[in-house]
Amino acid sequence: MKVPTSPTPPVAPLAPAPRSAAPAPAATVLLAGADPERWPDVVALPRASGARTAVAERLVRHALARLPLRAGLAGRGSIGLGGPLMDIREPDAFFRRIGASGLIGFGESYMAGEWESPDLVGVLTVLAGHAADLVPAPLQKLRRLWALRQPTAQANTPEGSRGNISHHYDLSNDLFALFLDETLTYSAAVFSGFPAERDLLPDAQHRKIDRLLDAAGAGPGTELLEIGTGWGELALRAAARGARVTTLTLSREQQELARARIREAGHEDRVDVRLCDYRDVTGEYDAIVSVEMIEAVGEEFWPVYFRTLERCLAPGGRIALQAITMPDDRMLASRSTYTWIQKYIFPGGLLPSTEAMERVTAGHTGLRIQQRDSFGTHYAETLRLWRERFEERADQVEALGFDATFRRMWTFYLAYSEAGFRSGYLDVQQILLTREDSA
Repeated sequence: MKVPTSPTPPVAPLAPAPRSAAPAPAATVLLAGADPERWPDVVALPRASGARTAVAERLVRHALARLPLRAGLAGRGSIGLGGPLMDIREPDAFFRRIGASGLIGFGESYMAGEWESPDLVGVLTVLAGHAADLVPAPLQKLRRLWALRQPTAQANTPEGSRGNISHHYDLSNDLFALFLDETLTYSAAVFSGFPAERDLLPDAQHRKIDRLLDAAGAGPGTELLEIGTGWGELALRAAARGARVTTLTLSREQQELARARIREAGHEDRVDVRLCDYRDVTGEYDAIVSVEMIEAVGEEFWPVYFRTLERCLAPGGRIALQAITMPDDRMLASRSTYTWIQKYIFPGGLLPSTEAMERVTAGHTGLRIQQRDSFGTHYAETLRLWRERFEERADQVEALGFDATFRRMWTFYLAYSEAGFRSGYLDVQQILLTREDSA
């Protein structure tokens, strides 16, 4: 495995200042251990009026009081119906951040160490399970007035997509190798039983890949297009079946390592790893696969994405996708909202709903969904194994140049994602599509 020079963890873009009648000044005291240049919105408390902070506190207290958890408020008692502990160590800062930027502030408060939990996944699972009713219905209808909007700089244009993908996937190959298994597969596995065990993760990843390749009909002589290379495991497995693979990525780090792995496996003559936007791909393919890539496309480009799949599909061909999905009503309500995940982890990302994919394919293409297999509980277990390995190897993550704030952010990201699947708020599906005239 290549040992790259680890880049500095990215500085997240500054969130727009919320409108308030009399903003309080930003904090001038730096939070312990955080670099103000890398993490400006973690180090300094946001501007927020006293009234806005007070409203946020009232709403949060009301929400937490009805949930099966226990929120301790640093000498101010506790609220909740009992359950996993949420230890809010700096309530004033916690409520101020939420008042200023909602769920972005909630995540930044954790990054800053203002709240903690001995069962972070448990707390986040409770919150995810009640995501639809945490905010009172009348305020949800006014979301456009108070929610932060996605920055135009994160739009998934050809230029924007390269920057968005690089933000996450070009952090360091070595970072991902620390918590993924030896297949370097960064998507949901399919286990044969629960609880999942770490030493069975490679087999579970191969089981997932094989199901996709089977659905796509990939075999000897198949011309296969993969949109989203990852670190090359699916391409390797398809080549071992005798397929000829063209695989696309926007990550230079991934391209370099995938090529090295393919060369080492002796499949260089069967796999072409291209640094190429999906919109620019040419040719016709018997089968197309794409694993958890549609989440990075962006709603405005979903029609282009599916039209590209259709354009590249040979007559009688099959498309096998793996996609993380969310409920349609929640997607529609939150699709233009700027989230913590978008700010710090996946710029420009948006999870589709199954209904949204059906609407887009029916309205813009001749593609139709023929089969869907859901396995969200398997993703929860996959994420648990990644999170545990990441936490165990914190010293090695630090040695790569990733500071304590980054490590805290990444732990929150993995736990936040795991909670989404454990609560059922998120799902992951393998989806088979064909042209309507060849179904």
